[in-house]
Amino acid sequence: MSDPYAAERERMVVQQLESRGIRDQRVLNAMRTVPRHEFVSQELCSRAYRDGPLPIGYGQTISQPYMVAVMTQNARLGSDDRVLEIGTGCGYQAAVISLLAKQVFSVERIPQLAENAGERLERLGFHNVTVVCRDGTHGLPEQAPYDAILVTAGAPSIPRPLLGQLAERGRLVIPVQEGVAQVLYTCTRYPDGVVTQRGEACTFVPLIGDHGWEK
Repeated sequence: MSDPYAAERERMVVQQLESRGIRDQRVLNAMRTVPRHEFVSQELCSRAYRDGPLPIGYGQTISQPYMVAVMTQNARLGSDDRVLEIGTGCGYQAAVISLLAKQVFSVERIPQLAENAGERLERLGFHNVTVVCRDGTHGLPEQAPYDAILVTAGAPSIPRPLLGQLAERGRLVIPVQEGVAQVLYTCTRYPDGVVTQRGEACTFVPLIGDHGWEK
């Protein structure tokens, strides 16, 4: 069956991702593959491949395609990696990750979003994603350690439980508040400590939870 959005998806990759420096071909191919229009409401399908976030209900958004690609590229995912995502939302980021890693666990605090995302991911064939509903700032310790953790919400500081669930040389990609803005950080855990790299400015919904912001 032909895909009516294939051309739009290709334009998204070329104009929004490659033109801004996304070079990881595995990431680009994943973004070419995942049908972003399936992760928004029918009313928003015509805007699914535009350069920006879109509302998904409950005060949450599907992230801008460029930020999805940046976070995924920064995570440096391998095909055998086990990955934890904090903030499932509609499931789009988890779907992209699932094409690059062996197993994905995704945590969402809003029950209806978690249920909808789990059903959507299963229906679309992303069978290596498990969605769990709980406070994501605690991580998912029963499945740790993880080769990578991606947090799709802005935190007041880096939650210590997440750093503790990284495998050796594991990567944590997370937006952190700095003044009135947010900055994307990539933290890599080594035997002698954690190395943190400061990235670009970004804007995400707040990370709510015991180790994040209060409601």
